[in-house]
Amino acid sequence: MASLHDVLITLGLYAFMGYEFNLTTIAAFLTLIGYSVNDTVVTFDRVRENMTKHRGRNLLKILNDSQNQMLSRTLLTGGTAILASLMLFLFGGDVIHGFSFIMLCGIIIGTYSSIYIASPFALLWEQWFGSAGKDQKGQAKPAPRPAPAKSR
Repeated sequence: MASLHDVLITLGLYAFMGYEFNLTTIAAFLTLIGYSVNDTVVTFDRVRENMTKHRGRNLLKILNDSQNQMLSRTLLTGGTAILASLMLFLFGGDVIHGFSFIMLCGIIIGTYSSIYIASPFALLWEQWFGSAGKDQKGQAKPAPRPAPAKSR
């Protein structure tokens, strides 16, 4: 979900800016997908490690702790990639301008999506389809309904 988010937002910005769509653009989007998948895999590998280390703990707490442990790594990796893309964008020629724009926007969007999109979506997925969201027969539980409002 985070990779789809990264590509769609970046594609929208690319189209909004009016850049030409060519083979270099396709290469940039494929590179962005690879970057996004790698960042998400590294994040969820930390979640997996913490799940085996802290069995029986609440998934929300595990995701929060994992994100806190990965935050500096994610920001430093994203920051160095953003600096490299920014230099290509500012000092590169017209041929590399579209590629560097996609990478610059995509890495910024990908950095925040690996923090703010991937983990909340995993928690939502677990609540809908995981063991906490199923009854004894394996059927999905209905969503809890809010209490009716009291009339005056």
